[in-house]
Parts: sequence; structure tokens; C-alpha cells
Amino acid sequence: MKKILLLLLLFAGASLGFSQSNPAITSFLQNTTLTGSYYVQGNSTTIGNGILVNCQRVEYSNDFVYITATGIPSYPTGPFLDGNPSQAQNQNSIFQLPLNPQPNTGNPIATTPGNIGIFINGVALFDYRDGVAWNPTTNALCGGPGNPPCPGGPGASQDWNRDAIPAERPGFDCSKGHPAMGNYHHHQNPSAFKLDLQVVSMVCNLYDADGLYAIDSTQHSPLIGFAYDGFPIYGAYAHQDTNGTGPIVRMKSGYSLRNITQRTLGPNGQSVDPGPAVDATYFLGYFREDYEFNASPATDVLDEHNGRWCRTPEYPNGTYAYFATVDANWNSAYPYAVGPTFYGNATNRSVNSITEPTTVYTGATAIDEDALPGFNIVPNPAADLVAVQLGGLLTENARIQLMDLRGKVIAEKLIPAGSTIAYFEVETVYSGTYLIRVTQGAHQATRKVVIAH
Repeated sequence: MKKILLLLLLFAGASLGFSQSNPAITSFLQNTTLTGSYYVQGNSTTIGNGILVNCQRVEYSNDFVYITATGIPSYPTGPFLDGNPSQAQNQNSIFQLPLNPQPNTGNPIATTPGNIGIFINGVALFDYRDGVAWNPTTNALCGGPGNPPCPGGPGASQDWNRDAIPAERPGFDCSKGHPAMGNYHHHQNPSAFKLDLQVVSMVCNLYDADGLYAIDSTQHSPLIGFAYDGFPIYGAYAHQDTNGTGPIVRMKSGYSLRNITQRTLGPNGQSVDPGPAVDATYFLGYFREDYEFNASPATDVLDEHNGRWCRTPEYPNGTYAYFATVDANWNSAYPYAVGPTFYGNATNRSVNSITEPTTVYTGATAIDEDALPGFNIVPNPAADLVAVQLGGLLTENARIQLMDLRGKVIAEKLIPAGSTIAYFEVETVYSGTYLIRVTQGAHQATRKVVIAH
């Protein structure tokens, strides 16, 4: 596809401001009209699934916010090239998050298999694991598709647990997600593979898609979700200082790979059942226990939960916040978002119904109406295809128009909230200078683009 030949550049996004004091109410992307799409292997054209995207309802009480969502993103899902037979399916979920999350003062609560958080588009967050582990009795993998069950059954504690990010990479779509029995989820930073500085997956070459947002190293990353303890999750960049000042820097994981060749001791030096030796198949980083935590006094190095206490644009008085860690090339870095333990008091936040009086939040996503998202046009000049890439996180739908200099609209696209890119095919457009106009609410921004065949 011609889309993959474009060099997509990143740029500054709009600063967000919220009209209410609690971002756990105002941050979720609401939608009751737009439906999603997906790819199947062998077809580079998306297929509509008829399922509403993002979140359909947000309501709150004195203590909780309730989010009703399908679990389907506005960006296309699939295909999943590891033999996964599932497609993203409507989860009909209701999540109950605390409005006043509290630190856990007891023993840290470990993250669990399955949902451990929710992104602001209603898509599930999973932790590092994929359900596969090492069985020392059989000296083979156990759990997951194609393997015998692990000792104790699904979810039972094992000494060597496989890291989903390197192990399942062939099965992630362009947006770094995949379904488990229809439950589409991300284990990691939800930005498309093709936007990383070092592209480690070629799935976008044929099956082009977006992520939830585009990384911008010059701006504080947007709030992209909430963990099951109620604390917010941000992208990878923030102010260096926890008081909300200093340069914008990449938040760094406090975990690093251990210097081992044999898997005979756990990360803390504890005695464990042995795992396989480190080799080309079971490389260092194949298992979660290949990492160890090293506390650092540096303010841009995160704690053992992958977060820190700091001031953010949405929480000017301070909050504990997790960060979706990436390395210098923007590739996902362990522990990816949350974990391996929660900072706060986490529990299963999925409920079957709402059993207390609530107020429905009907406001817009409360962006700063005086700002439009930054955008870039690539390539410019263009010959046959123009990509318009919005920066940061789009919190409400944007209309993108290709116009001639007289203002006549030649083509128009919609970028829904939670997506980042629109494309215009311009092979049949006469050479010359044209305009790209981005409209969001009552505000517009326009730039020139040159088409030269």
C-alpha cells in the first residue's frame, strides 16, 4: 500500500484543560454514532463491524465513576497473524472506578491476568503476561494456546512467566493490540508500530492503522487511561521534576534486564524452580523474571509500580500516576504501563449493573476550546497520497478537508476521537497549491499543501 511509503512525522499536540475537577469523569471519549472496523488477513481494506467505538456512557456518584463501553477502538483492529481466531468483539462492559483512589499501605497487590485497567477509549489494559509460563517438571512451556495447562491451572503462580510483548509480537495488529476470546486489549503503549522511531513490526505495511495517540517528545503526554486502583496512566513523556516543572523528558522504567545466563534464582535472589537457560529461543527478556528493579533517586525514573507522585496538567495539585514506558526508540519498555504490582488498592472493576444513584456526564470531552491539535502534512509536496497526522491525543472528532485556493472542498475525511491519521488519494487531482483545513468544534486551522505529479 502507498500509505506505508510515507514518513509520518510527529509534532506538538494541543494542551488539554478540563472543565471539571475530576479527570476520571471528564477524560473518557464518548460516542454513540461511529462504528468500528477491522482487517482480515489477505485483505488490506478494512471491514466495518457495526459496533460502536469508544465509550457510550459516563456517569458518576459521590464515590465512583461508571464507564459503559464496547471495548472497540476507533482505529481499525487486526489482523492477528499468529493464528488467533478471534476478532475484537463487543464486551458490553461497565467499569466502576474510584473517584478518590487511595495508596495501598499494606502488601502490594500484584497485577493479575486479564483486565487491570481501562484506556480512555474503553479498551482494556492487560499487564505484561500472556498466560504462558515454564513448567520445570516437564521442562517445557505450559498454559496458553497449544500448550498443556500449567501446574495449578490458569492464573496459578509460576516462577517463570512469559512476557507478552516480545513473545506475542507477531499477533499484535498495527496498533499494538490483540483480542483474548474477543476482548481486544493492549499490554503496552497504545501508539501504532509505524510511529515508533525504530519500527519492530511490519504488520502496518499491509494493514495500516492508528493507535490511541501519537507520541510527542516535546509535550507532556496525554492522560490515556486509568488502572484498576483508580490512578491515571499517561504516555511516556512528562516534566522532569515532580512539581510539574523542568524540561519534558522521557519517563524511564526502573527495571532492567538481569545479568544472567542460567535461570536458577528469582529477581530478588530467592530460590525458585529452574527455568530454561538463556539462549536464542529463551532470550533474556523472554520471561518477566528476567528483569530486576533498581531504585533510583532520579525524578524521571519510575518506581516499582511504574509510576511516581507528581503534578500533571490534569492534576495540578498532584497525583500518583503511571506512565506507559518506552525506550529511546519509542519501543515498549517493561513493565509497559502498570505493574507488576499496583500502587493503590486495586480490585476487579467490571460490574454487571449500577446499583446507586448517579449523574450522567454529558459534557464534551472538555478540551481547551481555544486550541486545536497540531498537525502535519506528509509528504508536502505530494504526488499521489497525502497523510494528515494529528499530534497528541484527539479527544473529539476532527473534520479534515482538502480544498482548492477558492475554498471549494475536493475531499473530506473524519478523524474520530481516539485516532490520529487521515489520508487523501490525490492521483486525479490537478497539480497545484491546495489547502488542508482541520476543524474541531468551532475552531479551524489551515495549511497549504502542494500537489505535483
